Amino acid sequence: MSVLDRLRGGLIVSVQAWPGSAIDRPEFLAAMADAAEANGAVGLRAAGVENLRAIGARTTLPLIGLIKCAYPGFAPYITPTEAEVDAVLACGCAIVAVDATARPRPGGVTLEALTARIHRGGALAMADCAELGDAQRAQRAGADILATTLCGYTDATRGAALPALDLVAAIAGLGGFTVCEGGIAEPAQVARSLAAGADAVVVGSAITNVDWLVRRFSQATPTRQNAPPR
Repeated sequence: MSVLDRLRGGLIVSVQAWPGSAIDRPEFLAAMADAAEANGAVGLRAAGVENLRAIGARTTLPLIGLIKCAYPGFAPYITPTEAEVDAVLACGCAIVAVDATARPRPGGVTLEALTARIHRGGALAMADCAELGDAQRAQRAGADILATTLCGYTDATRGAALPALDLVAAIAGLGGFTVCEGGIAEPAQVARSLAAGADAVVVGSAITNVDWLVRRFSQATPTRQNAPPR
């Protein structure tokens, strides 16, 4: 069975933590990845070489790998250059996620070049898009997966309602493997995303971001409501 067939119709869990979080450790994230696999996830998404190695050593699921790296003067930070692509490939990930927006990348590297490098490394390319135009360009560049990951995170899409179901439907209309990612907080939204045309759905914070979850619940308590600003 191909990687895409394994993902089709299922839940991909993004196993990441806020920088500096108490759970931002490879062994903790790998344990959460184990729990995701044991409870029905069909794939995993994770960031950072140490985390990818730790998770990859414990899972049998397809792993979407990325490296977040900010370059001064450039907006893309999800696997933005060939150096990050090579680092993810070296971790043995089945899929490499890259920023697929039209924003300039360090060194002038193109999406076509990144996609070709991923394919030469024996992996699939996942295009993290913000708009339909990104998905169209990514498809022409040879990307294997078109995702809504960056909708709401670019100047042009900031404030967009998430999950971006209209974008999911538009991308699905291109005929490629479509992933809904971003803003999914409850199971019903997973079902709606699939009904809108997504082939698979990524959920992160609502499952694995302990810091975000605790803050949401604690904000409903009198103690937190009366707490002085930090």
